[in-house]
Order: sequence, then C-alpha cells, then structure tokens
Amino acid sequence: MSTSDILIATRADNVLRLTLNRPERRNAVNDDLILRLTSAFDEASQDPDIRAIVLTGSGDRAFCSGADLTPGADTFGFDYAQPVSSYANLLRAGRRATVPVIGRINGFCLAGGMGLLAICDMAVADSTAKFGLPEVKVGLFPMQVAALLQSMLPARTFAEMCYTGEMLSAEEALVCGLVNYVAGPDELDAKTDWLVELVVSKSPTAIRRGKYALSATSGMTFEQSIAFLESQIGLMPLTGDAKEGLAAFAEKRAPKWSGT
Repeated sequence: MSTSDILIATRADNVLRLTLNRPERRNAVNDDLILRLTSAFDEASQDPDIRAIVLTGSGDRAFCSGADLTPGADTFGFDYAQPVSSYANLLRAGRRATVPVIGRINGFCLAGGMGLLAICDMAVADSTAKFGLPEVKVGLFPMQVAALLQSMLPARTFAEMCYTGEMLSAEEALVCGLVNYVAGPDELDAKTDWLVELVVSKSPTAIRRGKYALSATSGMTFEQSIAFLESQIGLMPLTGDAKEGLAAFAEKRAPKWSGT
C-alpha cells in the first residue's frame, strides 16, 4: 500500500488503516483523495492477508467534512462524457470490498463524509462527533450519499437530515443505527481496536465469502436471495477455514485460520 500526504495507509499485522490527511480542510475530499481511496479499497480486497480496514481522519476535529468546496478544488468537475463520477465509484469500491471496513469517527462527519461512513460495515464514534447532510444549506442535495443512507436510516430521520441540513449528535447517531458504539475521546482508539480484534480473530475466509454474499443479495427478493444463499452454504465446507474450524470445535481447541 502506498502512503501519500493526503491519504496515509499504514499496515499492522492483518489490519490496514486508511487515514484521510487533510486536517486543515477538516479532511474534506477532493478528486485526488477520492481516487486514492478508491484504489486503496480495491487493492485491499486483492490482498488475502488483510482482514480488516480501519477508516478514519487525521486530527481530532473531523472524520470527513464532505467534498472540498473551496474555489479551485474542482471536486464537482464532472466529465459529462462519462456515465459515472469518481465519488460514486469510491462508494462502489467501498461496497464491493471483501474486507470488513470499520469506521473510526473522530469528529465531524458531514455530507460526502456520511457516504464514507455508510460504506463502513461497523463504526465507533467519538462522543463529540456530529453527523449531518448540510448540502441544502449551499443549494445542493446529497444525491449520491442517498443511495446508501436511504436504506440505512429510518425514513423520517433521513428526511429531516436531508431537508433541514441539521446535525445529529453521536448519541442520536447511535440510536438510529449509524454507528455501533460511542466512546469518549480518550477511549476511541481502545474501543475501535477492541472491535477490530473481534473481527480479525475470526475466519477471514468465512467473512470474505459472507460479505460477498450479503452484497450480492442486497436488493434481491426473498426467493432470489434464498436461492443464491442456499447455493453458497454448500460451498462453505470446501474451504480450508471451515475444515479447520469444524476440526477445532470437535477437538475443543482454538482454530488456526489460514484464510483459505
């Protein structure tokens, strides 16, 4: 994984940590950062040794404040000859990642930052964090973010966030399911590490195949989903991790995952 000034990628054992590093702009994303994040997600999915990704922002003010709207940033410089946008492709990359993504929400999470939160499978928030979709305050609307958040949030909560642009507190985000846990500033890292360890200690093969299956069946009818998933369960015992897990269970010992 490459390291750059605006995206810091660090590796510790089986965990990849991606840190948005534009603290002077409250970690707002521009096209360069969007493309680097997209590549990082795609590369991580191809690395069998990575078992979890932690996504966070540098500093203690913001996770991500959304798109960089300063003059010259050109974040909305769409190429109208292309049918897709770079930010939408980032959301696609996050959703198709076969590695669990855990958000460490260390401050403001706004606008496009809410899209980054949405592609996280789980999240831990600082108790001082704020969450919002303020686009209507500048004459815009969270069009791309809505593709993910509309199904994650209660309809009336989502409507209020979209139409008023007002923010939620960390506790309110917890209540409506945007995050899994809220921790004090001094406990954020410990709580995030605890959740990461719960993930990486389990079968990476089971999680990889399971995340793929859940993504593939999203939006399917029940009959379509059950037909796909019943075919997937038949493949699981063929994996090395399933054989090891079942043997360890029978022998009353801790499994040694190979990721095969």
